[in-house]
Amino acid sequence: MNDKNYSVARVEQHTKASIGKSERHIERKNESYENMNVDLSRTPMNVHYQSCGETYNAQLDKLVEEGRISLRGLKKDAKVFDEMIFDVNTAYFEERGGYEYACRFYEEAFHFAQKEYGQENIVSAVMHADELNTALTEQLGHPVYHYHMHVVALPVVEKEILWSKRCKDPALVGTVKEVIHQISHSKKWASPKITDENGHTQIIKSYSLLQDRFFEHMRDAGFADFERGERGGTVQHLSVTEFKVKKETERLDNLETTVAFMENSISFLEGQTEEAQKKADKAQARVDKLVPKMEQIEDLARKYTNDADQVLPPPDVLESAKSYREKKAMPLYRKIIGVLRNLFDKYLTLKHDYEDLQRKYEREIDGGNQMKKTIKRLNEEKDSQSGIVAKFYALCRGFGEEYIESQAMGILEREAMERQQKKLTRKRHDRDAR
Repeated sequence: MNDKNYSVARVEQHTKASIGKSERHIERKNESYENMNVDLSRTPMNVHYQSCGETYNAQLDKLVEEGRISLRGLKKDAKVFDEMIFDVNTAYFEERGGYEYACRFYEEAFHFAQKEYGQENIVSAVMHADELNTALTEQLGHPVYHYHMHVVALPVVEKEILWSKRCKDPALVGTVKEVIHQISHSKKWASPKITDENGHTQIIKSYSLLQDRFFEHMRDAGFADFERGERGGTVQHLSVTEFKVKKETERLDNLETTVAFMENSISFLEGQTEEAQKKADKAQARVDKLVPKMEQIEDLARKYTNDADQVLPPPDVLESAKSYREKKAMPLYRKIIGVLRNLFDKYLTLKHDYEDLQRKYEREIDGGNQMKKTIKRLNEEKDSQSGIVAKFYALCRGFGEEYIESQAMGILEREAMERQQKKLTRKRHDRDAR
């Protein structure tokens, strides 16, 4: 058996649409429970400390209709149910009488839940006594059951509604119009901020404070010989099995999402690259066609960009030089030179645009190749993670969640002790060095 027994109080959130699955499990409405080691012959031994007598959603609708709680301002898919799960290592109850002791323990835990939520906001509270702990059963040679409790409650907070500026009485604007009991998980479990002695602001996680309150309540009620769930440890929120599955599944989901995004990105980039290639080809064709002409224009422009007086030939002896140069030749040559300069500038601009487009095209090609390499690596990693998750589920199916959980718990506890020992060793070393 475990040397240490840890108390755990964790909270899961549910919408109106998602609560049905948990309700079927908690109230044992399913006909079978694969891979959960549920002994349906013992289900009548489950203890209901509170029952709504109908579905959870029906109870919620009833409270809203009666005006006892409000869903004002909540979205359709808002989290409106809390499922608080109380748990202690199976060995803790087995060493103290089993079922009878567990009934007394969780009755007191139910009183704690009443303080946390209020009696009127608890929908259901059930202690499960029908889930077999296969690891301890094999170890002790007789059936050992894992006792724990599910409390489904509504996270209700008081909210003040103020008179708005539309109020006919200006004196009432900004004052309290009414106080409603609103469902709000975020406000119910808001994490408080504190300022330490150095003036630094720290956030204390609300679930960590919940663990403290639960541990202290049970200890004050006379239940001892167990410890508070490890701070920052997985047992504060999820069982070891659930935590590992959740993290691996989240990682797999993130990988699949990333791969899908990268695949979309490479498709877009390839499309952009094809478009860039078309533009580059058109620009190249235009430049190839214009280059010979532009070379002639360039020479001509350079030749005729000097002062007009140096370019024009002298007048014929029969002509009036002044009249010829000022009224005919000079205006014509100035116009020609202006056209040539303009054409030359356009040629240089076109050449620059082509070169810039070519550089962009080459960068996109390089980027596309890099993205293809990234896609290949992510697909390999995704396949690897898929295999890990599949193997983990296979272990759960083959050995049972309880056994896998107990093994994982033991490993985590040993690793935590080793880390703590290393930390103490470093502190002693540092102190000796000073």
